[in-house]
Amino acid sequence: MTGIEDLAPRGVGVDFWFDPVCPYTWLTSRWLREVERVREIDVRWRVMSLAVLNERRDTDPEDPEGLYGEYMKAHGRVCAAVRERHGNEALGRYFDALGRRVHERQDWSGMAAALAEAGLPADLEAVAMTAEYDAVVRASHGEAIALVGEDVGTPVLSVEGAGALFGPVVSPAPRGEAAGRLWDGVVLMAGVECFHEFKRRYGEPDFG
Repeated sequence: MTGIEDLAPRGVGVDFWFDPVCPYTWLTSRWLREVERVREIDVRWRVMSLAVLNERRDTDPEDPEGLYGEYMKAHGRVCAAVRERHGNEALGRYFDALGRRVHERQDWSGMAAALAEAGLPADLEAVAMTAEYDAVVRASHGEAIALVGEDVGTPVLSVEGAGALFGPVVSPAPRGEAAGRLWDGVVLMAGVECFHEFKRRYGEPDFG
């Protein structure tokens, strides 16, 4: 039997793979939240991992001194647990709350507070320093890399009916219709199979 929710208009499906500790990825997620306001899209929040991406390199460019690897993995594990146990929308709420603390306030101890703000159980934090969700993180990460290749970073964006891209990297995040116009361009580029990349110089992340 068809439910009322099945009759609701559906937006373009967007898979957004992110590493929660990357500030530029946070800015891209803020752009996507703006796009949700001005275009019909349905975002599926997915986890990827810079630690997994860089593990075969002699030096991890995200952690050259080898000081923060476990901490970076911890956040990805909790995100994976949130999605597995509570679903996509819960992960979006959690990432919103976590990112505001970590990237905008530089509160790197904000995991428990972010879970509480997102209305999620406090015991999810317990998976942070265990390997319980490592296989889930790797599987989700592998899905993103299979679409775009290993010579990328985070985020990875896959647009239903078009294709997948690394990025976009935006700083600061566009607002309103400017966010919508960038979205239109990204969809256009993603739909051109032979398009590879263009890039220009950018500075430190600007959280506006």
